Amino acid sequence: MVKQMKQKILLCLLLILIGFILGRTILKSNTQNICYFLEEGVYSNETIFEANILNLKQKVMEYQDNKIHVYVGITKDKEVANTIKEIYKKENINLNIIEKNIKDEELNINIEQYDLLIRKSTTKEEILKIEEVVLANYEEIMKNRE
Repeated sequence: MVKQMKQKILLCLLLILIGFILGRTILKSNTQNICYFLEEGVYSNETIFEANILNLKQKVMEYQDNKIHVYVGITKDKEVANTIKEIYKKENINLNIIEKNIKDEELNINIEQYDLLIRKSTTKEEILKIEEVVLANYEEIMKNRE
């Protein structure tokens, strides 16, 4: 009777450990795909959209649910996202940081590499130039998916 009880307790502990390991693995894989999109705005009116994006030198637009989402940056690093947000804030452009799950492995790797460059950059021009490349890369990969 005691032996059976010990076996059941051991089995329960083993199942809990397996569940913990699987849960952690799944959570880790999902968080590795999180990217921060710096969103300038969401528009349903073309006139307002066109007026607001005139000052944006770089941008990517996505059409969802009859609305236009305008992004000026993409990063995997929250600190980099805040740096870019501050650059635009100084130009009186307020951005929202939106978390999105990117499943494309190539794009995730590219963004991580660009983030390394941005962290080493010393001027806003360098940072914005790198983000211009990130946006072009994102746009190209998304276009090839369609």
